Amino acid sequence: MQIPAIRHWQKNPPLVLAVGFLFMIAVGTLLLMHPVSSAAGVGTTFMDAFFTATSATCVTGLAVVNTAVYWSVFGQAVILVLIQIGGLGFMTMTVLIAMLLHKKITLSDRLVIKEQFGQESLTGMVRWMRYIMLATLGVEMLGAVFLSTQWIPLYGWKTGLWYSVFHAVSAFCNAGFDLFGDSLLPFQANSVVQLTIAALIIAGGLGFSVHMDLFRRNRKRWQLHTKLVLSMTMFLLAGGTLLFFLIESKNPATWATLPVWERWQAAFFQSVTTRTAGFYSVSQSNLTEISLVLSIFLMFIGGSPAGTAGGIKTTTFAVLLLSTRAQIQGASHIEVFKRSIHSDVVMRALTMIMIALVWVISISFILAVKENIPYLQSIYETVSAFATVGLTMDLTPRLSTLSKVLLAITMYAGRVGPVTLAYALIQRKKKADYRSAEGNVMVG
Repeated sequence: MQIPAIRHWQKNPPLVLAVGFLFMIAVGTLLLMHPVSSAAGVGTTFMDAFFTATSATCVTGLAVVNTAVYWSVFGQAVILVLIQIGGLGFMTMTVLIAMLLHKKITLSDRLVIKEQFGQESLTGMVRWMRYIMLATLGVEMLGAVFLSTQWIPLYGWKTGLWYSVFHAVSAFCNAGFDLFGDSLLPFQANSVVQLTIAALIIAGGLGFSVHMDLFRRNRKRWQLHTKLVLSMTMFLLAGGTLLFFLIESKNPATWATLPVWERWQAAFFQSVTTRTAGFYSVSQSNLTEISLVLSIFLMFIGGSPAGTAGGIKTTTFAVLLLSTRAQIQGASHIEVFKRSIHSDVVMRALTMIMIALVWVISISFILAVKENIPYLQSIYETVSAFATVGLTMDLTPRLSTLSKVLLAITMYAGRVGPVTLAYALIQRKKKADYRSAEGNVMVG
């Protein structure tokens, strides 16, 4: 199936991805503005509908209205569909529909998929799409089953099953939208709910390429990407859990009064959810400043590529650390797990980090000045939006129109990817066959 947008921009796959997300945001905005989408049966303002559609499509979770109270079941269903499409990616859903209709997947389609998931080759794209759909539905269904064992007895079959499906999809897609109004605070002591949501978040954040590698190969044949993702994920989760436990165990406003097991559980969940999920089992406003800074750090890194998570990604951070180590040791190249990393990967990682830092610092500065709020609160909100996390210090609903627009743009840039967005908007020059003579620049 030849899609008009792809046919027109087939030489620029990043542009197709960028426009595809904009299209879904526009459709979602129109649907959410309709009176049938609100519980009160009245039309929603453009800004509230636009912000919600952007947050859902970009799987962020920041909300200007209470999802549980404001939206009708139809409105919540629209949000759920946007989350699912946003989590899998616009192009993924388009190609999957084409496959179901037995349409041909063109070279243009494959190029966009390759760009979206960062694949090295065009081969096996159809198999790749099938795997993504089956893995997504399977994991989300399993998560919904576990959650239903807790929520059906509480809310009945109809409501309990709807809550289970909604939160399973929201968790796997790392969106963070909830139907309780205060996220998972009512279930802070419920290990089944906490650990199921955490497992879904981690599964979605690992990336589909890692899933496929884990299931298709034995450990000795895992790709370098898989080894880096798993190593960094375990390191960040374990480190975050330990630090949150040590810092917040003395804070009576969070979990100082909880039993030891619940404190470890709360610390683990906070470490997981800051990896771009957005659910919370403790009010973020009650965290200590040290925990907020740690949360910002973990949110900024985010999850892993080719998945549903945001942030600069675990592999980007890993490449930065490895590059620093190589420079200190005086090594001529980066080597890890008996494999070397090309200099182009290092340059892309540095570009990603630099663009991300400039973006979040600039937007957070504007927010702090415009809203007259402490800078820590401003940068927390901005990083949460950029990394498509969705955690907030109860600031989002109180923002001015300009700040909401800036955060919406930040969520969009974070989901599409700042480097991908730059490639889509800027005409890249061909590499020259020569280079100028080297000059010396003193640094450090």
